[in-house]
Amino acid sequence: MSPKDVSSGSGGAKGWLTPGRIVVGVLVVLVIVFICVNTNKVTIRVLIPEVTMPLWFALLAMFVIGLGCGGYLFRRRGR
Repeated sequence: MSPKDVSSGSGGAKGWLTPGRIVVGVLVVLVIVFICVNTNKVTIRVLIPEVTMPLWFALLAMFVIGLGCGGYLFRRRGR
């Protein structure tokens, strides 16, 4: 069999609902629940200034920053 020959039976799960996407979906739901439960005001030191904000907002900001970094690092590159 040549390297260019690809059989349709090999490979992981096909379709939209893969195990990896299910795990990511469950983790996103857990993060959203965790953010919604933590609503107290907190004081955060951002380098020099101190910022007072709801904890859910700080957690949400870190979640979005993490999504952005993960998307940038693990994006698929076209050839």
